[in-house]
Amino acid sequence: QVQLVESGGGLVQAGGSLRLSCAASGRFYSINAMGWYRQAPGKQRELVAQITRGGSTNYADSVKGRFTISRDNAKNTVYLQMNSLKPEDTTVYYCNVDVYITAWTPPRDYWGQGTQVTVSS
Repeated sequence: QVQLVESGGGLVQAGGSLRLSCAASGRFYSINAMGWYRQAPGKQRELVAQITRGGSTNYADSVKGRFTISRDNAKNTVYLQMNSLKPEDTTVYYCNVDVYITAWTPPRDYWGQGTQVTVSS
């Protein structure tokens, strides 16, 4: 019902920048919150940043001041601008969206396939 397509990952030197995108498509009523998570090998998936439909944002302490999340509601797309990247930011990043399939059912979580971000020192 909902497909998420992520793009923008890659290899960058420390101090560089990357911009991740995640576009949602399919049949649904509306999208509530959108966010980005990351998961290093052997560790739990952690929230990086989240944005509500109204534009309120929430960031992990480790990325505050370096990463910026934004969304385009008309395009059902969420972005993560990552600046001043550090080697410890290296891992797989996952898009997450909270979707109302219909107006009268509770929202459901959907996940992207993940995109690798590698920051070299």
